[in-house]
Amino acid sequence: MPDVLQERAGVPVLVCDPAGPPITTVEDALDLIGEALLGAEVVAVPAERFDERFFSLGTRFAGEVMQRFVNYRLRLVVVGDISRHLAASSALRALVHESNQAGHVWFVPDLDTLDRRLGAGTARPARRTGGPGEDRRPA
Repeated sequence: MPDVLQERAGVPVLVCDPAGPPITTVEDALDLIGEALLGAEVVAVPAERFDERFFSLGTRFAGEVMQRFVNYRLRLVVVGDISRHLAASSALRALVHESNQAGHVWFVPDLDTLDRRLGAGTARPARRTGGPGEDRRPA
């Protein structure tokens, strides 16, 4: 299945195909962002699509990817079982905990959990009107 734009709990979500291309570079993440800018507010990416470096915080890859999504005012949701990575890193456990308390990056075990969080209206990020650096003040 290709990446699909779906409305989930009233929110437009780009649901990414688990068999899609791996996200191994910031440019790969920017490709997803470009796809999402066609109408999504949330990008749900299966955990297995991320390169292992994403879950090793010392590489700074996760931070770079997450910051790109924040810059474009898109919520990134990492979907799937990351327990193996959490067991290996207290820093990652802290990041996941803090991220799940905020609104721009979430880590959820499955799409049903995402639907519940979206339905609860949990910390929706500001709606975007364009890319980074664009003046978003009302005219």
